[in-house]
Amino acid sequence: MIAGQAHGPAASITRRAADRLRAGHLWVYRSDVESLVPPLGATEIAAGALVTVVDGRGIPLGSALYSAASQIMLRVVSSEAELSRERYLEQVRERVGVALALRDEVAPESMENDACRLIFSEADGLPGIVADRYNDLVILQLLTQGTAQDDIRRVVAEVVRSRFSVGITIWERPDPKIRELEELAAPAAGPLYAEDADSARLDTVFTINGLRFNFDAGSGQKTGAFLDQRLNYAAAARYATGRALDVCTYQGGFALHMAQRCQQVTGFDASRSALEVADRNHALNPEPGAQVDWIEADAFELLREYEAAGQVYDTIVLDPPAFAKSKRAAEGAMRGYKELNLRAMKTLRAGGTLVTCSCSHHVGLEEFTGVVAAAASDAGKRVQVLEIRGAAPDHPSVLTLPETNYLKCLICRVG
Repeated sequence: MIAGQAHGPAASITRRAADRLRAGHLWVYRSDVESLVPPLGATEIAAGALVTVVDGRGIPLGSALYSAASQIMLRVVSSEAELSRERYLEQVRERVGVALALRDEVAPESMENDACRLIFSEADGLPGIVADRYNDLVILQLLTQGTAQDDIRRVVAEVVRSRFSVGITIWERPDPKIRELEELAAPAAGPLYAEDADSARLDTVFTINGLRFNFDAGSGQKTGAFLDQRLNYAAAARYATGRALDVCTYQGGFALHMAQRCQQVTGFDASRSALEVADRNHALNPEPGAQVDWIEADAFELLREYEAAGQVYDTIVLDPPAFAKSKRAAEGAMRGYKELNLRAMKTLRAGGTLVTCSCSHHVGLEEFTGVVAAAASDAGKRVQVLEIRGAAPDHPSVLTLPETNYLKCLICRVG
């Protein structure tokens, strides 16, 4: 029996995991759970239940959402032990309100911007809950067994819709891969909230940095645009000149921002459907002085071809998808980042600008900077770092949870 357990479920964790929680981390991996004790009268802990977390001596460390499927078995939501579901819902309501108030400060709505991340999971004290706003649409993701439940849907929808004027429609669109890993059922087909549910739309046009972009919650595998790059888009545009290349352009975010300053911009991506959206986005933002082209191609292959052909660009942006989606993939990711940066540096003119990004939280800033430095050495280039950037402030990070500080963006001058 776990010391200190009352009537609710409990989990005893290793000393290593307990030390992490005491230092402010919020996750306990399956390998660090030593024993599980179901509530009195039950034979197992229900998926998504609130569980009291205790160390090896039975001392309570707080309450966590339990997952019967994920490798992250416990996500701490409170320092209170024996947290009831009712009290947890009160905390969710309070924390959603605080999260929305923060966005009013760091990403206020304006003619230039009507899209941002409203709720960012652990970074807002709301593990497993993410919400993004795109103009008149709010896309909610409930990513754990403990949050993909009707009571959470109701509370989040109530708070979000109360903070906006008429016209907001709220849809739940979970990440397909995470839904599979967490063994979650598909959400209901209709909106969580709409003034007229029968005519609720899944598509809209939103604005960031004064540029307009299409968004369709009903298409593709991704649940949204890259709102975390909003300020990095604007920074890249400030430095961009001449002929620019946007590698892994997705739906044209960097490319269309650079088109405001450059004479020619080429964006390429391996996804034809993403490029089709990029082309529609270009139609929303025609820049009279810039030629904008899209190419469907593999980033590594095309950069090698450009280098071999002697093509030279004034500005290159590298914004690949996460190469390292697990710790085991980090070594291969480092090789990929080095290759991509090496080829880009060899394709830049002397004095050109390189904007290079990584969204892999398993590759830290120091490691990423090191691999860019190794690429510079192999390319025989002198690289000056002009700016070290991260995600926009509507994607805050928590100092004691390094996983929330995932996006790295270096703006460099390559000699």
